[in-house]
Amino acid sequence: MKLWKIVLFVVAFAVSANAQEKNKLFKDFLKYSTVYISGDIKNSKENAPSYFVRTNPNGNLYDVPVVVDGTDYYEHDYRYGFGIRKIARFDYELKGKQYYDGTESNVSMTAPNSAIKGFEYVFHTEKERVRDDVFKNHRYFLKHSGKYHIVKLESRAQGKINFDYKSAELRAKLPIGKKFSLSGGIMYRTHERPYGYNPVEIWLNETDENGWAVNPWYTLGFYYGYDDIYYTSEDQNGNEISDWYWINPEGDIVAYTDLQFRQTVFTDLMNRYNNEIWEDIDAFGVISPVLGFDFYHYKNNFWLHAYGSYLLPYHKYVKGDEDFSYHNRNNWGLGGLVQDAEKEQWEDYQTGVQFGWKLSKSIGVFFEGEYTKFWDSRIYNSSVGLNITLR
Repeated sequence: MKLWKIVLFVVAFAVSANAQEKNKLFKDFLKYSTVYISGDIKNSKENAPSYFVRTNPNGNLYDVPVVVDGTDYYEHDYRYGFGIRKIARFDYELKGKQYYDGTESNVSMTAPNSAIKGFEYVFHTEKERVRDDVFKNHRYFLKHSGKYHIVKLESRAQGKINFDYKSAELRAKLPIGKKFSLSGGIMYRTHERPYGYNPVEIWLNETDENGWAVNPWYTLGFYYGYDDIYYTSEDQNGNEISDWYWINPEGDIVAYTDLQFRQTVFTDLMNRYNNEIWEDIDAFGVISPVLGFDFYHYKNNFWLHAYGSYLLPYHKYVKGDEDFSYHNRNNWGLGGLVQDAEKEQWEDYQTGVQFGWKLSKSIGVFFEGEYTKFWDSRIYNSSVGLNITLR
């Protein structure tokens, strides 16, 4: 859902509601939230100078060449966006900045439990330019925590890393004492990538009944409008040599030999072919049973927050072509999908630890880390440190 639709809905509800409903809406949902508009601008990453030579159009290969500046130059990077957020921090979390700009990420957005009961949310949308590429990003997050339940919805898109993810989960929660809890329920997740499926490999390895390639590698160049032209010339010793030079659809020479074309342009065409095939495959949606735990202890001089979620290997696809699903990640051969191959289940998990210990008024140690394994993606970050305050 677009952010403006969410905002419009909230405004319309606030206008039409009576005084009692407005007070309840403010108290239960909007109170302590922050509306923000933010942006930044900075230099784009500067590339090292890069030059190459071209044959002088009025000479031959051994005349003085033309030196060309091949360095990529980019305009400045920027980012601007707006949103509304209400996320409670755990006792050990610091705000970090005196303002919000949409880049914040709190532990309660990944941990099963939250620092408060009730609603928490982030509705953020932005536009950014990175090295002249423009992307639209968003993060929509809504969570409701109670003594015996957890409900969470999330949609996140990050254009520059081609990340588009949606999830929804419903869990029952069992508190055990004041510091520990277990949870269990179901989780819905999406993924874009057809893991294990390599279209260009299958296309290039197709053979006829005689074992000859149906699609010789160089025909991929023809497919995208490139052409090869046969030529002969003499080397410095007067020996005749021959090869094929390649031109792009605009007629510019891009390679002087088949080998040069294969080592340069052809690699880009392979990736282009794969991306075009992958884009025609719809996104996948999978439902999984999930178990979780959360332990939280906090004192001014010592705190420990450990949490995790385990997705059991009983995954069921409810969206997308299951032939290309993660069930078949190891079932693709050179001839395509192996017939009657057994679908494979898998285990996913997410865990984190936040630890701090003030050994004295002057010495403190800390460790923070999170690790997520979803499908073939592994995302982790950690930091460890020793703080000594000189007095």
